Amino acid sequence: MPGTLVDARGLRCPLPVIRLAAAAKGLPVGAELTVLSTDPAAKLDVPAWCRMRGHEHVSTVEHTGDWDGWSVTVRLA
Repeated sequence: MPGTLVDARGLRCPLPVIRLAAAAKGLPVGAELTVLSTDPAAKLDVPAWCRMRGHEHVSTVEHTGDWDGWSVTVRLA
């Protein structure tokens, strides 16, 4: 199953996590979601959301170039 992309670039805290939570509703266990964010708080907030909800933080990758920010991938438990 392909992962779900949540484009939260340009949005400030707490909107990236709110968009992630909304996208995760109804998805099955094991589904992966990747949040794209330009808000530096997202690289900490998304893993914290995973810990609080029992999901797995898969990776955080910093992007520079055509857009500066982070992609944070989670796997639903």
